[in-house]
Amino acid sequence: MEFHVGLTSSGDLAASIYRQLHEAIVSGRLAPGERVPPSRELAWRLAVSRNTVTAAYDRLTAEGFLVARVGAGTFVCAEPPVRTGVTAAPDADPIPVRPAWRTPMMSFEDTRVAEFDFRVGVPDVRRFPMTAWRRLVGRELRELPPEAAAYGHPAGHPGLRAEIARHVGLSRSVLADPEDVLVTQGAQQALDVLGRVLVGPGDRVAVEEPGYPPARAVFAALGARVTGVPVDGEGLVVSAIPSATRLVYTTPSHQFPLGMPMSLRRRGELLAWAHRQRAVVVEDDYDSEFRFSERPLEPLHGLDRGRRVLYVGSFAKTMLPALRLGFLVVPPSLRSAVRAARALTDRQGDPATQGAMAAFLSEGLFSRHLRRATREYAARHERVLSVLRRDFHDTLEVVPATAGLHLAAWLRVPVDVDALVARATAAGVAVESLGGYHAEGPGRPGLAIGYGAIELDRVEPGLRRLAASMA
Repeated sequence: MEFHVGLTSSGDLAASIYRQLHEAIVSGRLAPGERVPPSRELAWRLAVSRNTVTAAYDRLTAEGFLVARVGAGTFVCAEPPVRTGVTAAPDADPIPVRPAWRTPMMSFEDTRVAEFDFRVGVPDVRRFPMTAWRRLVGRELRELPPEAAAYGHPAGHPGLRAEIARHVGLSRSVLADPEDVLVTQGAQQALDVLGRVLVGPGDRVAVEEPGYPPARAVFAALGARVTGVPVDGEGLVVSAIPSATRLVYTTPSHQFPLGMPMSLRRRGELLAWAHRQRAVVVEDDYDSEFRFSERPLEPLHGLDRGRRVLYVGSFAKTMLPALRLGFLVVPPSLRSAVRAARALTDRQGDPATQGAMAAFLSEGLFSRHLRRATREYAARHERVLSVLRRDFHDTLEVVPATAGLHLAAWLRVPVDVDALVARATAAGVAVESLGGYHAEGPGRPGLAIGYGAIELDRVEPGLRRLAASMA
């Protein structure tokens, strides 16, 4: 590999070369078995005599850091005498950051998979039609025109925008022109783009409490004053929204994390409030495709006649989280602004992935995958629900929900939920506390139990293990 050696003085050049190579080997930047530049080549690059480089190499060889192989070159020893890893210098003069970033806004979960995985919001990647997806991505890469390989439009692949507009129009009654659609790197980027366009430092933003922590975090990072608004059995309590609120973030189809839908009456109240206050409502429809009974209520976007609702969707749950595909539906008045904000963040998404997603939708593969996944998740939902009602009726009160990839349950008995989660984790059961979704107080103690990542026949033994952790 290309390795940089710098000589900034005319002192002992061989010693300087030795020190830099020694540090690179000890820190791990030069890996065991890696070839170092030939002495003649390095001497030419540094404009020094070959003897100077040879002296440094000979010293490293004598100390056991390098080994010379006749006819092949000089290499880092397979097992150097000392290998401590990179050691950072003390940060005596730290660079100041904005107050909002001084403490972590988000934590990143352990990626190790538990024996019984009841994590929230994790789909079953084993159910994904990977063979078909590889075929579509390969076709896109083979047929990618030269102009598409250059910088693309920040709004996203035109074919995908058209397919998204058609999909949400048919499945969710969200009437949108393809020009109203902005393709994003997941729902989180959609929220970031909206925040950049609509929210300034000091503006009031209302979010659900409990609610989706990354939404709160992205608005707080932009300098907004974020207030949690309580939810009840009908969803967001509109009367509790603070005055002078600029933007309201809500999950009306399947409240996150509790699971109840916002009632039609409450939806009407929220839209009427938004019109009176000239505020914006961001509707995050994050997993409404997985619905197991009842007809879904009309989305806020479909009920809105004053263009106050901005619709956010994601393929993270229905496809693969790693694909980072989401979208945003905005009125014509916001098109140019959200495109400019997207261009300033990462310019554009991956044209091959977006083109493959367009084909996945247009060829009916998405609908087929969704039907199969919904049947599987419905069976898991019913299994979790039946076991909780049968074996946990004295300890857990299940919050009614008919969609999504998890169930919430309140604890009927006084329990240290964090300690319970820790005991379950030690027993091989990944489950979450509802307390992690509260930002303005501990909230009512409870658990969030996901079923997207656990096979049907693993549900009951996993919940038995959880019950043992509660004893």
